[in-house]
Amino acid sequence: MSTQRPPTIDPQAAQRWQKMPAGPSPWLHEEVARRMEERLEWIKLQPKNWAHWEPVRGGLQAHGLLSRRYPDAGCFVTETQAARAAYAAKTITTSWWNPARWTAKPTRFETPANGAVQMLWANMALHMAADPQALIAQWHRALAVDGFVMFSCLGPDTLKELRGLYQALGWPAPSHEFTDMHDWGDMLAGAGFAEPVMDMERITLTFETPQRLLEELRGLGRNLQPQRFAGLRGRQWRDQLHQALSGIPLHLTFEVIYGHAFKPKPRLDMRPETVLSLEQMRETLSQRKS
Repeated sequence: MSTQRPPTIDPQAAQRWQKMPAGPSPWLHEEVARRMEERLEWIKLQPKNWAHWEPVRGGLQAHGLLSRRYPDAGCFVTETQAARAAYAAKTITTSWWNPARWTAKPTRFETPANGAVQMLWANMALHMAADPQALIAQWHRALAVDGFVMFSCLGPDTLKELRGLYQALGWPAPSHEFTDMHDWGDMLAGAGFAEPVMDMERITLTFETPQRLLEELRGLGRNLQPQRFAGLRGRQWRDQLHQALSGIPLHLTFEVIYGHAFKPKPRLDMRPETVLSLEQMRETLSQRKS
């Protein structure tokens, strides 16, 4: 694996995907978010503030589940594109006449400052990031000491049926490669997280027609494989794909990886001369007082 990004992701294609218009969250992402929210039962920490990272694609319905779980916590909603931020604000914001708005903690539609949140929620985002290590580092900065990240993404067995079909037809892969959960654990540790816990499950979706299968895939993401077909496919190729899909069982496997990890107290690198930033000095002194 590259030290900068997964070797099978085209960064320009990933950027184009990020700029696509906002729309309803995919059903699969909402279902994964619901299952991941149940895993919060294992974690006793009650955050004072939490961040919902890219909720439009990750699952806007899950925002309601998380708000009910942490009713006394403030929230940051982080979207990288203005259009999706506006869409999230329109969907999430409580109506002015709703009494719940008068007592609820504020929801800020912005990226949290360093150390501002105790929990960061990121559903189904990592596998579409051109530079996932930079994204993980950004999450680490946003978290306070002893805070935790909760995330999910797709794993290597995803779309194995479609990959086999494309290979049999001699076509380039239908998607970029997805990272193994053990590699995600290594990247978390490399970013400074502690006690990463990873697990996975496989979800199989069945479709009535090839058209419905392809429609679902378009909502989930795009093929970021650098070796993908360079131009636009024509009707003849589309008809060939539909015919090929009609000859196999119309079900697809999605390997879903879940992970969480904590941000530990920073350890000083003891050398003959140690240089600390002002922020590091303040944090060290506050830890000694506590």
